[in-house]
Amino acid sequence: QVQLVESGGGLVQAGGSLRLSCAASGRIGSGYTMGWFRQSPGKEREFVGGVRWGDGATGYADSVKGRFTSSRDNAANTAYLQMNSVKAEDTAVYYCAAVFNGPFGVVRNLHPGAMTYWGKGTLVTVSS
Repeated sequence: QVQLVESGGGLVQAGGSLRLSCAASGRIGSGYTMGWFRQSPGKEREFVGGVRWGDGATGYADSVKGRFTSSRDNAANTAYLQMNSVKAEDTAVYYCAAVFNGPFGVVRNLHPGAMTYWGKGTLVTVSS
């Protein structure tokens, strides 16, 4: 069993930066992929970025490529989403999720239905 807890959300001005953290407990390691998703009112949950726990490979949605960076710290058992140059349309609840999909599993365009474990989310609000 894996438990995920997000933190780091809050209010940020457009053009600013924010770093989200996802602390993992339980059995997680090589073979797992961590995904970041977001959901705003009236919209479906969408993929933002992902990182493979074993080799650190990353993937991103086109809407955040070049602005957001996914990473993980094996020693701290924590995944991160660095958000730079944020825009008003980045306002959403951000969730981290995990799935065991092998050492070379897909890390881009992850589907929410494919993820096994979820955190409860953290709200990011971008003011314009």
